[in-house]
Amino acid sequence: MSDGPTHGAKSFRLPISGRLLVISVPYFWLLLFLLLPMLIVLEISFSEARIGIPPYQPILQFVENRYLEIKLNFGNYNYLFTDDIYVSAYFNSVKVAFFSTILCLLIGYPMAYGIARSEPGQRTVLLMMVIMPFWTSFLIRIYAWIGILKENGIFNNLLLAVGLIHQPIAILNTPAAVYIGMVYGYLPFMILPLYTNLEKLDGSLLEAAADLGARPWKTFLEVTLPLSMPGVLAGSLLVFIPACGEYVIPSLLGGPNTYMIGTQIAGEFFLNHDWPVASAVAIALLVILLLPIVWYQRLEARNRGGAG
Repeated sequence: MSDGPTHGAKSFRLPISGRLLVISVPYFWLLLFLLLPMLIVLEISFSEARIGIPPYQPILQFVENRYLEIKLNFGNYNYLFTDDIYVSAYFNSVKVAFFSTILCLLIGYPMAYGIARSEPGQRTVLLMMVIMPFWTSFLIRIYAWIGILKENGIFNNLLLAVGLIHQPIAILNTPAAVYIGMVYGYLPFMILPLYTNLEKLDGSLLEAAADLGARPWKTFLEVTLPLSMPGVLAGSLLVFIPACGEYVIPSLLGGPNTYMIGTQIAGEFFLNHDWPVASAVAIALLVILLLPIVWYQRLEARNRGGAG
């Protein structure tokens, strides 16, 4: 039985030139604002520092106006892995980002699950409460934590008022303050992907597990958690990657003794004016952060192939 003609339906297809134009816009944007700046940073990372403007030697120079000379300085990269300060900064950045991701996951998963299982009307309000911090400047929000965590701040005054402590606790300018700032700043990036995944979870699967006699904790471990792993991985990457290069939180809450790679890059750029070393630090950090992204993409491709 054939379908009858559809009346009033109109199809519209862009010509090839129009489709190429639409596709080229995002590629041009990525080329101009992502790839080109990274190529400039890569070029600077192979140059030598000098006193002047700009504060580095160009890697391409004409000799006697006849020959093009290419001078690549690999010492900037060798300096990163032989200097204890940079090795410690890389290790500390990965460590802080890893444990911040774990804390965000432990806090964000129950919150995302609760939002996904709430009533539709309440769900909208709860999501708005998660998103509302983005309406305020990130820098201002981190500055506010200084007033909360300092010795005469809100937190210590509250503990003194209820009698839990007898003298203020030193929290500001400690690793604990950095973790508090990291979890506060990046928790929404964990909650939102988890919520998106958990909200799509088929409730009939949970009912079937309960009908078969599975206890709630076993249903969670064998049904809910495995099905929510894409959200867990996406949220973990959204937290871990920017946390590795974080600059504002360790600078304001961690103090001068907090060595993270973001603060080291800023120090080389603005204090030492050594742009080549700072660029080499940034490129090395980019390579480190590309590893989990490539791993995640391969895992997703493998899962899609297995599902197909």
